[in-house]
Formats: sequence, C-alpha cells, structure tokens
Amino acid sequence: MIPAAFAYHAPASVREALRLLRDHEGEARLLAGGMSLVPAMKMRLVQPEHVIDLGRIGGLVGISAAPALGGGAAPRVEMGAMTTYRRIERSRLVASAAPLLVEAAGSVGDLQVRNRGTIGGSLAHADPAADVPAALLALDARIDVEGGPRGRRAVSAERFFVDAYETVVGPAELITGVGFERLPRRAGSAYVKFANKASRFAIVGVAAIVEPDRQGRCARARIAVTGAGPTPKRARDAERALRGKSLDAESIERAARRAARGIEFLSDIHASPEYRKHLVTVIAKRALLAAAARAAAGRRASKE
Repeated sequence: MIPAAFAYHAPASVREALRLLRDHEGEARLLAGGMSLVPAMKMRLVQPEHVIDLGRIGGLVGISAAPALGGGAAPRVEMGAMTTYRRIERSRLVASAAPLLVEAAGSVGDLQVRNRGTIGGSLAHADPAADVPAALLALDARIDVEGGPRGRRAVSAERFFVDAYETVVGPAELITGVGFERLPRRAGSAYVKFANKASRFAIVGVAAIVEPDRQGRCARARIAVTGAGPTPKRARDAERALRGKSLDAESIERAARRAARGIEFLSDIHASPEYRKHLVTVIAKRALLAAAARAAAGRRASKE
C-alpha cells in the first residue's frame, strides 16, 4: 500500500524539530524508527500532512554512564530516545547495569525490527503489548520530555502511560531520553513473556526484579506487567506480598497470584480477559523464579 501524500522534514536539532511541531501542530507526526508509524501510514490508518524525521539529530542517540541524581545513591544510565533496541541489546553498560532491559529489548520482534526500532519510538507509540515499557517501569525509569509550555520535564515511567496508545506527551513535545539507576549487585531480574507467534508482541509479559537481603529474604521487589491491560502496570500487591519473605517457590507462588490485581484486562482475537488474567499469574511466577535464581547465583558467585 502507498501512504497519502505528506511533506517530509529532517531537522538537525531538537530545537528545530520542536519548531516544526509547533508550526504544524495537529498535522504532524514524528518519525523515529518507523516500525509502527510507516505501516500505519501505508494502511492509511494515520495520514499526517507533515512527517518530521528525527534520524539526523545525533544528540538523541547513545548510551552513557552518569553519576547519581540528587540524593540518589546509585550511578545512572542515560540513553537518547533514538537509541535502537539492537544497540541496547549489545550494550555492555546496560548488560552490567540493568540486564532486564537487555532481555526485554532482545525479545522485541526480529533482528530487522531491533535494528530500526527505538526506545523513544516504543514509548511514544505506547502499544499495550510492547516489551520495553514494562522493563522501564520495573526499573523506575525517568523519561525526559522537551517542548510545550513547561519546556523540559522529567516524567516517571509509572506516570507516563495514560491509556492504550496514549501518553502524557503533548502535541508540541517530544521524548529526548531515558534514565534509570543501576541495579544493585545483589539484585536478580528477568523478563518473561507469552508471545504472539506472528508478531512477537506480548500477549502477557512480566518484568521482575528482586533484591534479597543478606539472609536471602526479599528486601525489595519490582514487578511490571505488559500486554494484559491498556498500559503497562506495576503489580504493587504482588511486590508487597513478597517483601520480607524468603524467595522460595511457595512465597513466589503466593505473590504471583496477586500480580493480576488492579488490571483492566484487554479482550481481543488473541486472548480473553480471563485467559490474560490466568497468564499474568503464570508468567509472573516464571519471571520471579528466574529473577530469584539469578539473584541466588550472583550471591554464590560473590562468595567464591
């Protein structure tokens, strides 16, 4: 299929991109990796009059280490919004600081999609079945947004998603970057999903982080669910159920049963609400077991 006619713009800076957004407000769409926008345009589901390609803005690409912000104790990882899944997947820094994100990025689509798709594009598109948003939610990530009446602002991942395909980003704003703290060495993490075999999108996916104390009990857990509802969601009840407990199969089973609480389940040709609810419990258990096993393995390795 052929998209409707549009004017193409290739700004060289964020400032120029924001000016174009203001000049063509309501008529323009931002192009990042194009993995979602281009197919939608070809099917004429969206017909923007102006397309603003962010691919020439070099400052939006890259991954770097950064010192802790404010009173934070842990150093951070910062990445530009145009950083691709593949770059994240191959980053030694991300693998060391947040292997959960490497695992989630590596599960996206196929190699061709990961070579083109970007972290900022995924966040802006806000597909309910996307993988990376769940990992960023579990990591307590910060999302940087620029433009609009407030200028630059930082939004927590938990406040970023509003509804399916809807975020807090305004019509004259764009995402410039993402930041998160390094996980503690004692932490274990995992991203597990039940995938649509054709698209590899998550019918249900769970990102889990567990941080055991010196006695092996769970000092902190972070669990985020994607695919089940219109937005990725923290499983707060499950996190509380695991806190202070031994990271054994029984405690994990009890916590996993609570992971579905508070989710407004989707219904489509792939799964009913009842099936998605069942999958959340199953996949949460698998993710938590894997995260706990990795934390235990890291603890053993540190003693050797």
